[in-house]
Amino acid sequence: MLSFFEEDKMGRIAKKIIDHKKLILIIFTVLAFFGIVLNFMVKVNYNMVDYLPKESQSTIALEIMQDEFDQDIPNARVMISDVDLQQTIDYKEKLKEIDGISGVIWLDDIYDLKKPIEMYDTNEVENYYKNGNAIISISIAEGEEVRITNEIYSLIGDDNHVSGNAIDMGIMQKLAGSETLNAILILVPLILIILLISTSSWIEPLLFLASIGVSVLINMGTNVIFGEISFITNAVSPILQLAVSLDYAIFLLHRFNKYRETNEPKEAMQLAIKKSMPAIAASAATTLFGFLALVFMKFTIGSDLGITLVKGIILSFISVMVFLPALTLSLYKLIDKTRHKNIFPKFKSIPTIVSKIKVPVLIMILLLIVPSFLAQNKNEFTYGSHNNLDMTSRGGIDAQAISEEFGESNAIVLLLPKGELAKEEQLVNDIQELEHVKSIMSYSTVVDNTIPSEFLDEEIVSQFYSENYSRVIIYTDTKEEGDEAFALVESVQSLSQKYYGDNYYSLGQSVNLYDMKSVVNKDNTVVNIIAILAILMILIFTFRSLKIPIILLLTIESAIWINLSIPYFTGTALCYIGFLVINTVQLGATVDYAILFTDHYVNNRKTLDKKEAMKKSLNETFSSILISATILAFAGLTLWFTSSNPIVSELGMLLARGTFLSMLLVIAFLPALLSMFDKKSINKEKVIKGEKR
Repeated sequence: MLSFFEEDKMGRIAKKIIDHKKLILIIFTVLAFFGIVLNFMVKVNYNMVDYLPKESQSTIALEIMQDEFDQDIPNARVMISDVDLQQTIDYKEKLKEIDGISGVIWLDDIYDLKKPIEMYDTNEVENYYKNGNAIISISIAEGEEVRITNEIYSLIGDDNHVSGNAIDMGIMQKLAGSETLNAILILVPLILIILLISTSSWIEPLLFLASIGVSVLINMGTNVIFGEISFITNAVSPILQLAVSLDYAIFLLHRFNKYRETNEPKEAMQLAIKKSMPAIAASAATTLFGFLALVFMKFTIGSDLGITLVKGIILSFISVMVFLPALTLSLYKLIDKTRHKNIFPKFKSIPTIVSKIKVPVLIMILLLIVPSFLAQNKNEFTYGSHNNLDMTSRGGIDAQAISEEFGESNAIVLLLPKGELAKEEQLVNDIQELEHVKSIMSYSTVVDNTIPSEFLDEEIVSQFYSENYSRVIIYTDTKEEGDEAFALVESVQSLSQKYYGDNYYSLGQSVNLYDMKSVVNKDNTVVNIIAILAILMILIFTFRSLKIPIILLLTIESAIWINLSIPYFTGTALCYIGFLVINTVQLGATVDYAILFTDHYVNNRKTLDKKEAMKKSLNETFSSILISATILAFAGLTLWFTSSNPIVSELGMLLARGTFLSMLLVIAFLPALLSMFDKKSINKEKVIKGEKR
């Protein structure tokens, strides 16, 4: 690997790139076109449950139920207002006719409505019908949420309501495409403005965006090999890839402009490729290994995002080192014609300001580190993606209307060994006594254990019995997640184990999220350790030191801890997926700022004392760090602003805030740390003699 970066070898590679620039432009253009086409063939998965480990209890339970039963778990509720019993039954039959709705459950599935409903238990009846309003539970097929939601809206009109996990997912899918486009339409102009004021040509920013844009299109197209990607990957990876790898393009063209002062364009580009490739590769490697740590998550949404980001970083590196030189040499005359004065501020006062505040900043951050580390581990977490509906939207209004009339409703399904009727009835009776259990649909509660199933209609029997299992559906009044929901899941599982040992399965949205909580809690430690160790090894190799890498990691990790502790101190629940991902993304994406500053400081210390080396290093790197951090922070803010999905939106805010904190600590905290641990003395007499030579 090291032999690849030998100057002679890189020089030969650079010459081949320059000699075949037209062919390279054609190849990358064709690949980008195919990337666009193939991206339309990539399915986007909005169901986070699909990313639970295959050995997860709820995953196994779902596979068994899909094999054994025709009806899925109820995942939506339809409320029909101002209707009588017969009108409700008519609506129920129309809902059954919608292709993709596999189960429709209402009061007539429990009681014979030919008799007056006053004869039945009032509390039970009011779970389905009260005040002239009826609530119907339905099961919507996965992958068909958008179409079925639209058909339900057409059927029930504006005066009735529908809500539930499947409806939320359908709304999210409808918005996803436009939101990704909106994010790009907002971010790209912002990046252009930043680049236009920080470069000396009106064309250069377009070259930066073209080189990274091509790699983003190719990357998204190559996801076709996976068949599908998660909605998080689809929304986040293009934005992150663009924001993180723009630095590579900026660095190469800055080198090219420098060498053009004394060389012809082709020679200048050859030198730029040769001299910048190791530095860009090192920068890409730290980011790559930060993202690679996500692959080790058992909750496979991490590997889904991690692989796509790793692939993106590699493609961005190749595009910058191959496509950008070819494109630049084809347009360098246009670059020259569009030169303008660099209008980016010089920030000459920054070194003086940092020098004055470095001791107070050092003390303040050191005092914050321990509380922040402890606080970020005590956050209140959410695990689903459907908790923050816009209450002004149709989905939000419907959910609120149903909740106000009928309260919350959440289904837990038990799959029990078939044939043990007495044991099943005892379990059902015990579960009915649990707090928050509204009603239970089982053979014993809906029919009667004394009536042999052979005497009943097959459609009724198939709701409760398959070839091997008996199904019990428990309706609760808890939300999908939270302390109450998870405590109830534990109680139901504990009772089931009491009667059946390990020979039972449970599933439902609360069970899924409960399993997700168990899995991702374990992932956090593993992923963080892998990311830190991988980047530590790269830093040790880069600086040939153990002390400097530890200082750099402490700086960025401190920024991460402060970032993730803010929700705790503000009393805000934090989505665990965002918490888990930002640990590695912020580390991988912003450690480059610390590397850049420290590299300059180490070189400057060869000839200057600590104070002067610090000032010179800040002068040399502040603008680059500010530009890079601003672009990445804007990328995060764009995701936060444009996405209606709480996971993506929250991840965007964490990224923006984390990037800003990383930049502040690299500029103000890192110099103080380096100065404090720098015991090296400069032989000024030797330096002066060296300068005279």
